[in-house]
Amino acid sequence: MTTKYRYKDAGVDIDAANDAVSRIKTLARATFTPNVLSDIGSFGGMFRADFGAMKEPVMVASADGVGTKLRVAFMSGIHNTVGYDLVCHCVNDILVQGAHPLFFLDYVAAGKLVPDTIEQVIAGLAQGCRENGCALLGGETAEMPGFYADGEYDIAGFIVGVVDKQRVIDGSRIEPGDALIGLPAVGLHTNGYSLARKLFFEVAKYQTDTFIDELGCTVAEELLKPHRSYLNALNGLLDSGIIKGLAHITGGGLLENIPRILPAGTAVKIHAGSWKSLPVYELLQKIGNVPNREMYRVFNMGIGMVIVVSLADAHRVVAHLDSLNEKHYDIGRIVEGSHEVMIE
Repeated sequence: MTTKYRYKDAGVDIDAANDAVSRIKTLARATFTPNVLSDIGSFGGMFRADFGAMKEPVMVASADGVGTKLRVAFMSGIHNTVGYDLVCHCVNDILVQGAHPLFFLDYVAAGKLVPDTIEQVIAGLAQGCRENGCALLGGETAEMPGFYADGEYDIAGFIVGVVDKQRVIDGSRIEPGDALIGLPAVGLHTNGYSLARKLFFEVAKYQTDTFIDELGCTVAEELLKPHRSYLNALNGLLDSGIIKGLAHITGGGLLENIPRILPAGTAVKIHAGSWKSLPVYELLQKIGNVPNREMYRVFNMGIGMVIVVSLADAHRVVAHLDSLNEKHYDIGRIVEGSHEVMIE
């Protein structure tokens, strides 16, 4: 008798995939805005291009992941935070050019789809989208036997936003004497995790549930702290024209992200100690004897977003942030130079 093979015999469970998609639909629909014209499950997501009074709308798009922070989710069994991180990371990446988010697409791939796990991941995505007024328009959930170890998955996000061309923030007006205002990070956000995991788990021999007095929480709780979005903090300033530049402090830290927005002939001088560093960085540096400059190159060091503004307008930014009870720090100045970042 000839054996009859089915897709499930090759490792792909269509029923489990359908179950996961069914759960995703409920979560995604809660993020829909009036401009969404399609439902989850369509071949393509449709979004009405209604940009109100914008004279010359410019679309801004970005794609990203959360790196090896996923490994902490696998180790701890906590999966409802990494999706949130992904959305906020992508929101910030288009925010720096003045764009407001419109919609988001996700890609989730696993060797074996576990509906409960996928639901947790998408729940985090949906929360991030709701908080940022961004529709979770669609995505892809792929089961790929042999590509990922049991219990592991990968996620990526794709965001589209819009800004009026006359309001684009591109750093071109930055000049020596401008002020740098730093907005605090919650933790590592989504960068530096390969080094952080090595130091915590290999060098210090911590477990995910190890409670660290210096941190006031377990290792997993610290490493899974959310990547915050700065949209609410900057809403009301983006269209004001007073912000000359914004830098999202991600991979590369302060040393490599701020130069991305600097015009020719300018550099940055940052005043070390002008903001309160997070305990996690002091602990990581102590465990690994990590050089100072390496810390600033790998981690955000407690600053997740940098605002560049003229000294004459800095008080307006400060007043706006104070009205929202948003912490902020005067962390440095723009100086003459060639795109370098000096920590003093």
